[in-house]
Amino acid sequence: MANLASTYRNQGRWEEAEKLFVQVMETRKTKLGVDHPDTLTSMANLASTFWNQGRWEEAEELDVQVMETSKTKLGADHPDTLTSMANLASTYRNQGRWKEAEELQAKELEICTRVLGPRHPDTLISMSNLALIWKGMERHEDALGLMQTCFDLRQQILGVGHPYTLSTLSTLKAWLRDEQLLVEES
Repeated sequence: MANLASTYRNQGRWEEAEKLFVQVMETRKTKLGVDHPDTLTSMANLASTFWNQGRWEEAEELDVQVMETSKTKLGADHPDTLTSMANLASTYRNQGRWKEAEELQAKELEICTRVLGPRHPDTLISMSNLALIWKGMERHEDALGLMQTCFDLRQQILGVGHPYTLSTLSTLKAWLRDEQLLVEES
């Protein structure tokens, strides 16, 4: 059921995905317990479905549960806990709750850097996410600098043609165009 629900979500069939993800989550809660990693994964999947529908409050509620339970059950430095922190920060970002998003994403980046290392691909994702938050907060120079660092590292680690490297380059170019337009309008 979880695989079919993921397929529906990937196809944008939100209502069908939601229905199955709820069934999977409830079954796992009953059979495995509310704090089992598979149950937490099903909760995160349902939150992702809500997220894709713009149902931010419902996504946030599940994201908070997953993060808090992951911290307690797996530890604050566990990769699943870090993913749950990034998911909640992203939900805050999409709600325009910039300060909360920034605080949580910065904490997640600090832990990723310490635990995984500054050149780990997951650390670079976290770095990119923080740059996006700073851009939303209109901290343009900070955002641009961090995204440039992320690009440089991705280029070194993943290679010039990697999709993440190319995506980061595209973001940088768009931000630089935006900055140029602002300067021209001034």
